[in-house]
Amino acid sequence: MKSGATQRRDVLSGLRAAVKNAEIEARTSGGEGVGTMEDDGVLRVVEREAKKRRDAIEEYSKLNREDRAQLEREELAILQEFLPAQLSDEELEAAVKAAISEAGASSPKDMGNVMKVLAPKIQGRADGKTASNLVRQFLSA
Repeated sequence: MKSGATQRRDVLSGLRAAVKNAEIEARTSGGEGVGTMEDDGVLRVVEREAKKRRDAIEEYSKLNREDRAQLEREELAILQEFLPAQLSDEELEAAVKAAISEAGASSPKDMGNVMKVLAPKIQGRADGKTASNLVRQFLSA
């Protein structure tokens, strides 16, 4: 706060509120009674907030609102500081190919089985939409 980075302060404040809301939701929906969320739960909240930013960037770009899209990109960069290192394109392709062989998939109908194998391996380290598109591409080829 003292540095005057208002955008960073606002993003982190919003993230803190999202984590708190997720904790409250977990308690009211039959989760643990009192306490704080575990690290993997907080990570899921950060991922969800980052996904919101990515979707907003896409929408603003479609509407030719580059000013708003740039603000969302800056917020996404702040959130990515709290996410694990992202997989490179080559690493993601290798993980997709390994999941396809592990699931024994041969056609696009097997996509669900492949995603069940792949999702836990890439959680927090790659965008699910990108991974899904790669799986579809490899199974269609």
